[in-house]
Amino acid sequence: MRLVLSWLREFVDVPESAEEVARKLALCGFEVASVEDAGGGDAVIDFEVTANRPDCLSVLGLAREVSTAYDRPLTLPSTARGATIALAPVPIGAADRLKVTIEDAGLCPRYAAASADVTIGPAPQWMAARLLAAGVRPISSIVDITNYVNLEIGQPMHAFDLEKLAGAEIRVRRAKPGEMLVTLDGVERRLEPDMLVIADRDRAQAVAGVMGGAASEVSRTTKRIAYESAYFHPPSVRRTSKRLGLKTEASTRFERGADIGAQVVAIQRAAALMEQIGAGALTGGGIDCYPNPRGARTLHLRRERLTRVFGAAVPDADVVRILTRLGLAVETTSDGWDIGTPTFRVDLLREADLIEEVGRHYGFDRLQPAFPPVMAAAPPPDPRIPRDQLIRRVLTAAGLSEAVTFGFIEAKAAELFGTQGAALVSIANPLSGKFDTLRASLLPGLVDAVGENRRHGRRDVRLFEIGTRFTTDGESRGVAVAWTGTAGAEHWAGGSREADFFDLKGIVERVCGVSGVPVQFEPASHPALVAGHTASIVVSDGRASGTALGVIGEVSPAIADARGLPANDRVLVGELNLDRLADARVAVSDAAQPLPRHPFVVRDLSIIVASILPAAIIRGTIQAAGRGLPAPLVAIGFFDRYQGKGIPDGTVSLSIRLTFQAADRTLTDMEVQQSFDTIVAALVREHAAVQR
Repeated sequence: MRLVLSWLREFVDVPESAEEVARKLALCGFEVASVEDAGGGDAVIDFEVTANRPDCLSVLGLAREVSTAYDRPLTLPSTARGATIALAPVPIGAADRLKVTIEDAGLCPRYAAASADVTIGPAPQWMAARLLAAGVRPISSIVDITNYVNLEIGQPMHAFDLEKLAGAEIRVRRAKPGEMLVTLDGVERRLEPDMLVIADRDRAQAVAGVMGGAASEVSRTTKRIAYESAYFHPPSVRRTSKRLGLKTEASTRFERGADIGAQVVAIQRAAALMEQIGAGALTGGGIDCYPNPRGARTLHLRRERLTRVFGAAVPDADVVRILTRLGLAVETTSDGWDIGTPTFRVDLLREADLIEEVGRHYGFDRLQPAFPPVMAAAPPPDPRIPRDQLIRRVLTAAGLSEAVTFGFIEAKAAELFGTQGAALVSIANPLSGKFDTLRASLLPGLVDAVGENRRHGRRDVRLFEIGTRFTTDGESRGVAVAWTGTAGAEHWAGGSREADFFDLKGIVERVCGVSGVPVQFEPASHPALVAGHTASIVVSDGRASGTALGVIGEVSPAIADARGLPANDRVLVGELNLDRLADARVAVSDAAQPLPRHPFVVRDLSIIVASILPAAIIRGTIQAAGRGLPAPLVAIGFFDRYQGKGIPDGTVSLSIRLTFQAADRTLTDMEVQQSFDTIVAALVREHAAVQR
């Protein structure tokens, strides 16, 4: 809102400079965009008015704030010279020269109109100068008056050429299917049935609350006009403005919530201005169609509540002064005040709003620094916070960088990476087609982040993200990892190798390990991952044994290409459900364990087994067979895998290192050999293994 200083001074006596006025209102919560010199000793202050204060999109609204800030009287603009112009309510909307009918009172609760005989000409220099300074182009005396009233008191108006209205009639109705209208900007627009229009007897003449039509435009030959001053339903104006791509001074005010009590005042002010500049005069009393008048809203402000929320005791006299200056009706009660809120303050809905008004003008700078009183013990921290912090530290220590991607993604990407067996959640009003669905997985955003890094020349990319996923079954917390490039940094002493499935598997095992959850990896399929290079992460011990925690694998080349990754890039990804991981946690003692005092014994075992047999199955067999042996089995390690000459087709040679150790004694060769033979027998029995 561009506030002309000379215009403001007609409402409030403020000899202070524009910079001082701007600073004062800034302390009251109005952001100042700029202060400009308008010449001739005048200035323009450009305020950024928040959406909840449509009353301050006017000189009068800001003048109330200045009046309160400086504690000076407010002078209202003249609505008539000599006599009051009355617009009496006419239920049927009939006057001597004009008829008004409201067909949809839900979208237009109030419509005021009046006819006038006019002489079209240029507006006087002072009016044109103020309009220009406020950012509005002068057109003609009558049109300029409507713009002047809009800027001055915040009530949009429109003037129709009365002789161009068929039947001298105004009908406030919804548009007909396929109805067309050429607006004042010369563009022909197709209207939709849910749009409100101002029509005459035969056709639409204006888009209600947005822009008038060219057919009834006031021109130099206009002799009689009909003034419109109405209130339109804010969501309806906002929706219509957006669909038509029309943003006007009127729609900006209507869609935020205009003053439903200002329609008659606006016409009276326009009449006074016409008389002042000699542009015409009203004929008759006019029309005010207001079928369901709205009563004033009354709120109660408690003295004790004001002190507690604001943080300091405000003297009663200051409370009354501030609220009265702001145009509110104040009545003192035993515990505070009953406040009557005017219709122009659409933002005052509850007691907290009144406390804010008092605080803004009493001054937040008066508050003394103090700790808030402790009324109750602090609630325990959310257990997810330290859990996420631990996983974040582990992954960062593993050389990964944290990424933060959008929770909104495109439906196509969401479908490519799976939906966890539930339906996707669509956005009702997406910003664009690329943000029309809530993510069901963290992988789409993370893979796109990898692609973005690769396109900017990064060869090795290791990312992770901790975030929330959404499906129709509800929300879940997850962590995802994406890795492409080398397994480690290049070094002058030797080359590097490409990261593979087992590198990422190790990171997943580390995350599960610090979470106290033993896991195993089982072959699986996933719509976005390469078949045969995909595994399901499953709990392997405890009460949650067999619970699927997530998936790990390599992104299929087709999907990598579709997401814009360079050709031949190998992207490894994994995702874990952190909620399930927490539920599967196994209690682990934090007590320190003494170092073993007795020596360990190592035995190496080479076996030939089917090549399709997962190593995890073999490990499980060895662990099961190793329980209760004379020589306790404390470690299992795979250190070689061979296929080729001397090994039958379809088989593989695995070399396994078994470590035995007892905590209370030195093992004998007989105990170790007996335990070793038991494990070999189990492998032969269950997997037809052949010892080499």
